[in-house]
Amino acid sequence: MDRRTMMIGTALAAVAAAARALPRGIDSSQQLNALFDQFMKENLDISPLFVTSLGMDTGARARQKSEIDDGSEAGIEKQKALIANQLARLKAFDRASLSAADATSYDVVMYGLRTNDEANRAFHYGTGGAGQPYVLSQLGGSYQQLPSFLDNQHTIETKADADAYIARLAGFATLLDQETEVARHDLGMGVTPPDFALAKTLLQMRELRAPAPEQSTLTASVVRRAKEKNLSGDYAQQASRVVRNAIYPALERQMAVVTEMQKKAVHDAGVWRLPDGEAYYTASLLIWATTSKKPAEIHELGLELVKDHSARIDTLMRQIGMTSGTVGERLRAMYTDPKFQYPDTDAAKETLLADLNARVQRVRAKLPKYFGTLPKANVEIKRVPKEIEAGAPGGYYNPPTLDGKRPGIYWINLRNTSEQPKWTLPTLTYHESIPGHHLQGSIQQEADLPLIRKVSFFSAYIEGWALYAEQLAAEMGEYDDDPAGHIGQLHDSMLRAVRLVVDTGLHSKRWSREQAVKYFADALGDPESACATEVERYSVWPGQACTYMLGKLTFLAQRERAQKLGLRYDIRRFHDAMLLPGAVPLELLERIYT
Repeated sequence: MDRRTMMIGTALAAVAAAARALPRGIDSSQQLNALFDQFMKENLDISPLFVTSLGMDTGARARQKSEIDDGSEAGIEKQKALIANQLARLKAFDRASLSAADATSYDVVMYGLRTNDEANRAFHYGTGGAGQPYVLSQLGGSYQQLPSFLDNQHTIETKADADAYIARLAGFATLLDQETEVARHDLGMGVTPPDFALAKTLLQMRELRAPAPEQSTLTASVVRRAKEKNLSGDYAQQASRVVRNAIYPALERQMAVVTEMQKKAVHDAGVWRLPDGEAYYTASLLIWATTSKKPAEIHELGLELVKDHSARIDTLMRQIGMTSGTVGERLRAMYTDPKFQYPDTDAAKETLLADLNARVQRVRAKLPKYFGTLPKANVEIKRVPKEIEAGAPGGYYNPPTLDGKRPGIYWINLRNTSEQPKWTLPTLTYHESIPGHHLQGSIQQEADLPLIRKVSFFSAYIEGWALYAEQLAAEMGEYDDDPAGHIGQLHDSMLRAVRLVVDTGLHSKRWSREQAVKYFADALGDPESACATEVERYSVWPGQACTYMLGKLTFLAQRERAQKLGLRYDIRRFHDAMLLPGAVPLELLERIYT
């Protein structure tokens, strides 16, 4: 018996011993919800960071506010064992006894457990399962994620909160070392990110390591917020001591391993080169995109959609007098046109943020005509932290806490404003905030669903909705007086078609990074630096880039089906039917609207 098998067996035994018997004498709906409550409790018990992200680190779970997740190999195997155990318990439940709504919840949870368990059993590198093969990359690892998490999601209201922050700094150092050992294990299997991803990883690690400990964002965060709350204690000294004596040494050890990985890294971008790489990509598409479509089918679909979008953009461009050159060349001209650019200064970036906030308020006023249910939680727009902006995407979203006390956050990358021209910003904003991620995610959290469903994540549904929301914003009249912005909406939709081509190109057709960047830039006209960031993202998140367009097409197909009902169709009713059940796999989404 090898070490991994022993660890899985030990973890399974521990999880099974912890599972409580279901209550007797209650109906099947209550029994299912009790089982889901057990699952959720187990998921929260194993992840203090998840607890904090939901705003649940109070009361009986207050102790978890000072804790960090276990990122060791043993911790990864414990998570896998928990999934396997929960799957077995759900399979033992009598689905036939459930109502339609409860059966949907059963199917959603079953799908997530089954697909993850299958991938966990098949592959033994990365963070577990499929879709994220590298523990450390420019987009993965606690060095990249935890500083922002501690600053924005670890709330500080009391001295106990500040003390918990200091404890978590120490835990951060431990987690860095755990991830370093897992990365070393994977290195022994021949699993390393491509050389270009590792170069950016090291760049970001050096950015995090560069400041003196007392000037680190890790120190500054607790000092600033403790001062705002008038909390006693020398948090500057406490935090800087942990940063100096624990975090920086652990980060240096991690950087040394990444440097070691560079010596064995290759330039090939796709996961086809990894152990059982073709099967890994197929599993990644199933995890991320909840689709069994073959890579070749997705690739051809992407090519067709790029052709269609190019023709539609060409029509709009001709209407405003842009006739010379390919669509990509004309889009590139729009990127470099000074009238569409904010100056690359801090003052101009503040103006940019204010303009985006105005956009959000404008579209918010139109929501009641299109949605029966509206979110209660607010959304804020913030800059991506400077120390991680080199590898971060152009924009992304963090959901609010379950109680709504911490709002949703739409992060926008302002490392270089030339990468974010004015004609692209409205669509990005609608995608990340309203009517995109924030509206969908908040409605899901506020809906009448079991807690495990309120927090369920299926990327193809979530990103598919946000891409659908981009088109919906156009249908709501957001571009009636803004033809350049409408071109931006079609450009961003075509971007997701390009992603189908490039993701499958990299991981199935064995495209090089340079081939992918060229196709990207030629089709879309984006700056090469932005194209490279996108391609490098797809290289370390195989399959994720396919979720957007595949999800949008499913929402549009459902809407067309609903419209055929004639007088029964109402867009508000349709949107409620899509949103109130929460995130589901695409194959289940096709059953929802009747």
